[in-house]
Amino acid sequence: MTQAPLSGRKILLIVGGGIAAYKALELVRLLKKAGSEVRTVLTAAGAEFVTPMSLAALTGQPVRQDLFLPEDETAMGHIELSRWADLVVVAPATAGLIAKAANGLADDLASTTLLATDKRVLLAPAMNVRMWEHPAVRANVERLKGFDGFHGAAVVGPDEGEMACGEFGPGRMAEPAAILAAIEGLLAGPGGRPLAERHAVVTAGPTFEPIDPVRGLTNRSSGKQGYAIAEALAALGAKVTLVSGPVALAAPAGVERVWVETAREMQAAVDAALNSEDGAADIAVMSAAVADWRVDGVASGKIKKAPGGPPSLSLIENPDILAGVSAAGKTRPKLVVGFAAETTDLEANARAKLSRKGCDWIVGNDVSEAVFGEESNTVTLFTRGGEAERWPRQSKAEVARKLAARIADHFRA
Repeated sequence: MTQAPLSGRKILLIVGGGIAAYKALELVRLLKKAGSEVRTVLTAAGAEFVTPMSLAALTGQPVRQDLFLPEDETAMGHIELSRWADLVVVAPATAGLIAKAANGLADDLASTTLLATDKRVLLAPAMNVRMWEHPAVRANVERLKGFDGFHGAAVVGPDEGEMACGEFGPGRMAEPAAILAAIEGLLAGPGGRPLAERHAVVTAGPTFEPIDPVRGLTNRSSGKQGYAIAEALAALGAKVTLVSGPVALAAPAGVERVWVETAREMQAAVDAALNSEDGAADIAVMSAAVADWRVDGVASGKIKKAPGGPPSLSLIENPDILAGVSAAGKTRPKLVVGFAAETTDLEANARAKLSRKGCDWIVGNDVSEAVFGEESNTVTLFTRGGEAERWPRQSKAEVARKLAARIADHFRA
């Protein structure tokens, strides 16, 4: 296994103001767990939402807040901070911080450090949807991204969803796991993006098979694990096509998402991705919970209650997408990974599915536990002829990163 991409890396985190500042605490935790050294600059507005003590406890370092402190400025504190880091991360990146950085304004420690840094900057914008869509903000973001000679900024997010103010749209700060993946991508050294020449197709979420215009057959999959896998593969450099059933999730940064509803639509989208103009896919991770059956004949109008009791539904099998991808001939990806959601006899059922479907690996998870919609998962990786790899319960983002690293190692071998 290769060294973790963030082991020993130095991250300077600037925490701007806004309700999303609470996510900075989780980002620090993830960075520390990944082996990074983290120092923080907390703006005056940021201190209205998170405390210096919280950041200091998580980083193990003093929190910098003021530009004019004698003990800092004898060593030119803002210069020292900007030179110390391997990467400067602004999360949340408010409209004000973005405007200052884009226009060379430096009136506090955060903006002065951003102007003084000679390192790459990653922005995680967070603001009201109307603010994010304002042409001045968008122009400032594009200006920062275009500063090629001065380490043009990278941007992760924002996500789309409900705001603290009650409005809906793009503007929510990217989740800490997504920011972590973006950091990993930016700091990857030689060999740090081992999937840069690979195309991965990932399926995620449920399918929905209509019974009539208002009802359908579906399942409880949230899509979180599949989306995390798509994000983790992209962080390692892969070109990722995410074929998604109906979920309430934002598309991961740098990932092409294709929306589908039914199993047959998912099959068509997967086939198209496997035969794209960019070349055949190298990797397929089929994590979607595809409905096994659909109704033979969807009613054109809503089915009403009748004195004779409930209607009789005739079901027919849906296409087996995993088996089809595993036997795709010339377009078969070099590595096909399936998922097995089981409630009993996990190992026996997963190994039987591995053999029956013809895929290379199966990720088995026991869904009799709390899994659907949760942030964590317990999985076992089954490979042909290999010992089962039982991974402890961990966040779905961590499961995804571990699986992506395992896939990268497979292609290095």
